[in-house]
Amino acid sequence: MLNLLNILFFSTIRSATPLIFPALGGTFSEKSGVVNIGLDGMMTVGAFAAVLISYKTESPWLGFIGAMIAGGLFGLLLAFLSIYFKANQVVVGTAINILAASLTTFLLVEIWGKPGQTGNVRYFEPWGPFNMFTYLSLILVAISYFVLYKTAFGLRIRSVGEHPRAADTLGVNVYLIRYICVTLSGILAGIGGASLSIGSISLFKEGMVAGRGFIALAAMIFGKWHPIGAALACLFFGLADAIQTISMSFGWKVPKEFLFALPYIMTMLAVSGIIGKSIAPAASGTPYDKGES
Repeated sequence: MLNLLNILFFSTIRSATPLIFPALGGTFSEKSGVVNIGLDGMMTVGAFAAVLISYKTESPWLGFIGAMIAGGLFGLLLAFLSIYFKANQVVVGTAINILAASLTTFLLVEIWGKPGQTGNVRYFEPWGPFNMFTYLSLILVAISYFVLYKTAFGLRIRSVGEHPRAADTLGVNVYLIRYICVTLSGILAGIGGASLSIGSISLFKEGMVAGRGFIALAAMIFGKWHPIGAALACLFFGLADAIQTISMSFGWKVPKEFLFALPYIMTMLAVSGIIGKSIAPAASGTPYDKGES
C-alpha cells in the first residue's frame, strides 16, 4: 500500500508539471485582461520547436530556448490581434490552436519526411525522481506569486485587468502591460510543451499535448486566477491522470474509457463551478480602447 501511494505521489507531480506552466501563463494573461484560449496551440508549437532545435543542434538547452521563443511568438500574435485589432479573443485563440496543429503537422512531414512523430532527439535526463521541468515549475510558481502580489509591476497588471481606464488615468500603459503578459503566457505555454517532448519522451508526436492547454485553463479558473491556487489545481488534475495511468498499469478492473476521460471530467466540473465558484478579473476578455470615454 505504501509503495502504491509513493508511486501515485510521484506520478501526480510528473503529470501536473506540463500543466503548471500554461496555467501560470493563463493567469498572467487574464490578470491583465486578455483571455488566452490558445494555450493548447502554444504548447504544441513549443513541444515541436523544442524537438526541432534539439534535433538540429543536439542541445536540449537550445531546444528549451526554442520552445520559449516559439510559444512567445504565438503569444505575441494573440496579443497583436486582440489588443491592436481588438479581435474577439476566444476566436483568435481558437484560430491559434488550429494554426499550431496544422503547422506542426506540415513541418513534421517536411522535415522528417513522415507523419505521426519525429525521431528521437537529445532531451533532459531526470534529476533525481523528476526532470528539470518539475523543479522549474515550482520555482516559477513562487516567482509568479511574488511578481503579481509583492511588486509594483504586479499591482499594475492587476489594475489593468480590473479597471484599465482607471489604471490608464494613473499613467499605466495598459497596452504595454497586456502585450507583456500575453507574450509571457505564450512563453510559459511553450515551456510546458517542451516539458512533454524533450522533458519526457525525447520526440514530438501529433496530438501529444492532448488538450492539456484547456485543462490548464480549467486549473487557472479552479485556482481563482492565483499562481499558487492554479498550481494546486494542476496537482488535482495531475492526480486524475496519475490514477488513470496507475490503474492501467496494475490491471484494475475499471473501464479504460472512464479512466481516459477522468481528467476531462474533472476539468468540466471545475469550469462549471460545481467544485468551486470563481470570479474572473473584471476586464478579462474586454478589449480596451483608449479613445472611448
